[in-house]
Amino acid sequence: MNKVLSYLHDLISDSDGSPSTKRLILILSTLLMATGYIANLFWKYTVEEFMFNSVMYIVIGGMGFTGMEKFAPKPPTDKK
Repeated sequence: MNKVLSYLHDLISDSDGSPSTKRLILILSTLLMATGYIANLFWKYTVEEFMFNSVMYIVIGGMGFTGMEKFAPKPPTDKK
């Protein structure tokens, strides 16, 4: 159980180790999108296309911003 909690903490943490709400929203949106897709596929529950597309755009945008963080230059630190 401790490994799972550690993994989840690492999953929502940014490169500095602090929790990132952007990553948490991305994970929740991905789960919501997958749930809608599976419900439509197996149980014939229809999700409106505009709702599915809006959640999909949140996921795509969040992935893009999270990926850009990796390549963004780090601000210089003052070493005194």
